[in-house]
Amino acid sequence: MERRIGVYVCHCGANIAATIDVEQVAEFARGLDGVVVAREYKFVCSDPGQELIKNDIKEQNLDRVVIASCSPRLHELTFRRTMASAGLNPYLMEMANIREQVAWVTEDRELATLKAKALVNAAVKKVSYYQPLETKEVPVNPNTLVVGAGIAGIQAAIEIANSGNLVYLVEREPSIGGHMAQLDKTFPTLDCSA
Repeated sequence: MERRIGVYVCHCGANIAATIDVEQVAEFARGLDGVVVAREYKFVCSDPGQELIKNDIKEQNLDRVVIASCSPRLHELTFRRTMASAGLNPYLMEMANIREQVAWVTEDRELATLKAKALVNAAVKKVSYYQPLETKEVPVNPNTLVVGAGIAGIQAAIEIANSGNLVYLVEREPSIGGHMAQLDKTFPTLDCSA
């Protein structure tokens, strides 16, 4: 099946564009297999940037998206929501981190641009294999098993029980308290450890 991929290269203000020739990266992406649209934009994460992606998904009938910008830790959820609101499965997107992995660590503009092209190329190839995913909800048993009735295990069991959940505390030794229970007195108060 022929993929219809959109590639969006972010300037990130001057964070990316000062080091990487983003126009050249977008032009390179236009020549990759399956790419039907490739654009560069000042701030792809901004509302107008997201609208650009949404419009292209609808008008260009895109089935995959690549965002070349900052770290997915920062905006992956933003772009997944953008795709979902445009009617595309949010898991048919890949991000190429060209800010932290290229622009912020490479001083040579030509080398940085080459590396950004390589990351975009890899992301386009990768996203072409993606399959739609669906979010599932499963029932969770809130009961907790705490293994080890030392001081930490006892404290964890107490905290969980105080939150209203059922706790099973298991200890392999005949008594609880771990090494602490073997001590006569504790520092600094010299209280009895038991």
